[in-house]
Amino acid sequence: MTASTSDIDKAAGLLRAGRLVAFPTETVYGLGANAEDAAAVARVYRAKGRPSSHPLIVHLGGAGQLGDWVEDVPATARLLAERFWPGPLTLVLRRARRVPLEATGGLETVAVRVPDHPVALALLAAFGGGVVAPSANRFGSVSPTTAGHVRTELGDAVDFVLDGGPCHVGVESTIVDVTGDEPSVLRPGGVTREDLEAVLERPLAVPATSHIRVPGQHPSHYAPRARVVLVEPEKVVTEAELAGEQGHKVGLLLPPDAGDAPVNAHAVAEVPASMAAYARNLYGFLRELDQRGCDLIIASLPPEEGLGLAIANRLRRAAGPRTG
Repeated sequence: MTASTSDIDKAAGLLRAGRLVAFPTETVYGLGANAEDAAAVARVYRAKGRPSSHPLIVHLGGAGQLGDWVEDVPATARLLAERFWPGPLTLVLRRARRVPLEATGGLETVAVRVPDHPVALALLAAFGGGVVAPSANRFGSVSPTTAGHVRTELGDAVDFVLDGGPCHVGVESTIVDVTGDEPSVLRPGGVTREDLEAVLERPLAVPATSHIRVPGQHPSHYAPRARVVLVEPEKVVTEAELAGEQGHKVGLLLPPDAGDAPVNAHAVAEVPASMAAYARNLYGFLRELDQRGCDLIIASLPPEEGLGLAIANRLRRAAGPRTG
C-alpha cells in the first residue's frame, strides 16, 4: 500500500498542528514532528520513552535547505551532501538558531539528512519545513521497517501513519561528524564507510565513543524482547543446540554455510548471503523471532566491511547489557 496525495496533505496538516506522524524512509519508519515546534518535539520523546538528552535527526526536503538549518556548511559537508543526498547519510553540523535545543538534546550541534523515499520527500515538500524523525518505536527496541510494525508498537501514541511499504535499506542512516577538520563515522549505516572514503579520498575513523551524542549510542539498542547472544559463525548451531537442551526457546539467525539448524531450535531465520538483503531483513528477523515466542536468540557477526559494519553494530547493541 502506498500513501495517497490526500494522505500526504493530511499528514502535513497534522505536523503543522503539532501532532505526530509516522512515515517511511529508505532506512526505517520515522516518528515525525515539526522540528521548530518544541512542544511537538517533546511529544516525540514522550511517545518513544526516549531520554530528552538523546538528539534527534532533522529531515529536510533537499540539500538546498541545508544552509537554513546549520550555522555553516564546510566543503566536506557540501561534498557529501551532493554525493549521497537523498540517501541514508546524516551529517552532524553546528545548529542554526531556528533549531530548538529540544531537538538536539541540548547540544549546539544538529544532525540533518535528506531521506530517499518518495513518500517522505512528498511529505517534506507538502509540509515545507524540517521534520525530526527518530525511529517510530519505543526507545531501545527493534526499529520498524513496515507501517504495521509502527501501529503494533506505538498504537495511539502516533496520530497518523503514512504507509509506504517495506523500507528498502532496513538499517538506519550512517552518521558522520563534519564539525571538525577530520570527519568521522559516529554510527555506521546505509552508506558504507568505503563509499564515504572513496568520495573524500581519505580514511575515516569509526570511534567506539564520541563526545558528540548521536542516535544509536546507548549500550542496549535495537533490541528484541528475547536476549541476544553473539557467538562465532562456526559455533551458532552447537550453541543453539546446547541452549535448547537447557530449556530455552531458541531463535537462530543461521549464517550461510553454517550447516543445518538443530532440530530443537524453536525458530530459525536464514541469513542471506547478500549484506544488502541481510540489512533489509535484519529487524524483521528479530521481530519474527520475538513473535514466535523465543526467549534467546543466537547470532553471529558478519564480516565488518560494507553494510556488514552496520549490521554488526546493530547486533552488538541488540546484545548489549539491559537495565530494568
